[in-house]
Amino acid sequence: MRAPGVLTSRGQMFLALGAIVAVAGVVLGYRDVTRIGLLLVILPLLALLLVRPTPPSLRVTRVVTPSRLHPDQQGLVEVQFTNVGTRPTPLFLAEEQFDYALGDRPRFLLPRMVSGEGRKLRYTVRSRHRGAFPVGPITLRRRDPFGLTHVALQLPATVELLVLPHIWDLGSRRVAGQGRGTEGELPQMVSLHGEDDVSIRQYRDGDELRRVHWPATAHRGEIMVRQEDRPARRRAVLLLDSRAGAFPGSGYQASYEWAVSAVASLARHLIKDGFVIHLLTHRTVEDGSAGVQIGLDQALSTLARAQPDQDSSMEALAAAAHSFTSGGVLLISVVVAHDEAELAHLAAVREPGSAAMALVLDPEAFTPGTESRKDLATAQRHTGVLTQAGWQTVLVGPQDSVPASWERLRATRRSGALT
Repeated sequence: MRAPGVLTSRGQMFLALGAIVAVAGVVLGYRDVTRIGLLLVILPLLALLLVRPTPPSLRVTRVVTPSRLHPDQQGLVEVQFTNVGTRPTPLFLAEEQFDYALGDRPRFLLPRMVSGEGRKLRYTVRSRHRGAFPVGPITLRRRDPFGLTHVALQLPATVELLVLPHIWDLGSRRVAGQGRGTEGELPQMVSLHGEDDVSIRQYRDGDELRRVHWPATAHRGEIMVRQEDRPARRRAVLLLDSRAGAFPGSGYQASYEWAVSAVASLARHLIKDGFVIHLLTHRTVEDGSAGVQIGLDQALSTLARAQPDQDSSMEALAAAAHSFTSGGVLLISVVVAHDEAELAHLAAVREPGSAAMALVLDPEAFTPGTESRKDLATAQRHTGVLTQAGWQTVLVGPQDSVPASWERLRATRRSGALT
C-alpha cells in the first residue's frame, strides 16, 4: 500500500521561509533575495518529487514459534524479507505493527537488497491476556538526504497470533455421568471411518436388509449392516454466557476472562475424562458449529477469539442447549446472575433426570465497592431461578478460583438430588 510523501517540519519551515523571502525580495526590489526565496521553496518541492513513493517489490513471510501461546509465554517471530523485483531496494526505516499487548513494536533498518536477496528479522512477543492478535503489516519509512520530506509505505502481509485462555488443573477425579439417552460409556469399537461407522459390521445370516449400510457396503466391497446395540458416548455441553450487558461495567474484563478461563479448563478436564463436548457461545450458535463435537485444540482456539455480543441473549443459547438436553447430556454453564427472566430461559432447559450444573458469576462482586448484603441477596435470588429448576449451582466472585469453584460445584452435585 502506498501513501503520499509529506513534508517534515523542516521541509514546512523551508517552504514557509522561502515564500516569505521571495515575497520580500519582490516587494523590496532585490532580485538576489527573490532568487534565494525561490530556491528555498523549490528545494522541499524537489525533494518531495525525488522521494515519491514507489512500492518496493518485497515479499514478506512470518513464522511464529509456537503458533499458539499461553498467557505470559514467550513466542519467537521470524520475518523473512525477499526482494522479488529486478531493481535494488532503497534503505528503509521499518516498524512492525501489532497490538501493544504483545509488547513494544520492533523498529529496525531494512538495508538495501539487490534482486533475489533476502534478510531475516527475529523478535519476541509475549501477552498476559488471551486473544487473536494480527501481527503486521510492516510500515516502511524513507526520508530524503536533507530531511525535508518523508514517505510511509505498508507491506500488507499479516499473520494471526493466538494467545489461549488460561487453563486451570481441575484434578484427576472423573466426572460421573448422570444423563440418559446419548450419555453412557465410551465405545470399545474402533473404526477407520470415524464415529459414524463405529456401529457398522459385516453382514450375517439372518440380518434384515433394512439394516444394510449402503455407503459402507460400496466402500468396502462387501455387505455391511448397522449394529443396533452400539454403546453410547458420554457427552457434555459447555455453555458460555455471551451477553455483553450481563457483565459488570468496571469489572467487565475480570469477570469475562474468569468465565472464559473456566470454560477452557472444563473443556480440557472433560475431554481428558473421555467426554465428547459441544461448545455453545453466541458465535458457535450463529455459525452452526455448536452442533458439531469439538476437540480441545478447536475449543481453545474458539475461546481465544470469544468476545461478548451486545445483541446476544440467553434465550438463543438456551434454545441451542435444549436440542442436546432432550437427549440426556451433561450440561455445564458459566453464566452471570444478571437477569431473572434471562436465566429462566436457561433453567427450563434441564429435563427431569438429567444433569445440569452452573458456575454463576456475581456481577456486583466483580465491581469494586458494591459488595453489600443487598447485592449478594440479588445475585442469590437470580441463582435461585436455576436451583429451583433442579440445577446444581455455585455463586462465585473474583476471590474464588476456578478449581475451588469446580470442587464446590461437584460437592453440590453429589449432595443434590436430581428430579
